[in-house]
Amino acid sequence: MSDGTISAHEFHASDGIEDWRVVLSSARTVFRTGSFTAGVELIEAIGELAEAANHHPDVDLRYGTVEVRLTSHDVGGLSTRDVELARLVSAAARELDILADPSGVQETEIAIDALVGSAVQPFWRAVLGYTEEKGGGGPAPAVTDPLGHGPAFWFQQMDAPRPQRNRIHVDVCVPHDQAEARVTAAIAAGGHLVSDRRAPAFWVLADAEGNEACVCTWQARG
Repeated sequence: MSDGTISAHEFHASDGIEDWRVVLSSARTVFRTGSFTAGVELIEAIGELAEAANHHPDVDLRYGTVEVRLTSHDVGGLSTRDVELARLVSAAARELDILADPSGVQETEIAIDALVGSAVQPFWRAVLGYTEEKGGGGPAPAVTDPLGHGPAFWFQQMDAPRPQRNRIHVDVCVPHDQAEARVTAAIAAGGHLVSDRRAPAFWVLADAEGNEACVCTWQARG
């Protein structure tokens, strides 16, 4: 295609990308650096390659690992640019004697069962501090972390009510000076306060269908 878009199958059929795995709409790998210093060296190499290619991946540096995620935001998925940069990044890692471990790649998403997704989605967007997924369709588009750190939340259509209390809830840990604003925003977005008995350690909130989330801080613990 003229914009260079490719499918996941086409990505994996390309030569030189054995270190990489497609998950959802991006190609990823984990490099086992063994030290923070080696990770910094690899990131510096990736930065030079990305600038030269004018194609910039998401990179996560931890002690002992560097995770790299490639996608072409302008086409909403993978492109030939991702294949080319993946090859270059792998080559740079080999020069630094850093091994790739694609078995460490994963992406977590959380599904909220809902009878009326559009009634609960604003609550989750507000309580998490998320934004609607770009290009998301339907009455209740998924919500995603604008910083790209947390898991996406999406809304699964139920065909019957679930009257019992849900057996999981989500803890949203925020800076102590942001907690009350987050609680207020979540209630304004259609949620309700279940309990503030343990505030400011945490407030228990619920969306319009009873799915719960706690807004938590470090305060008043222990």
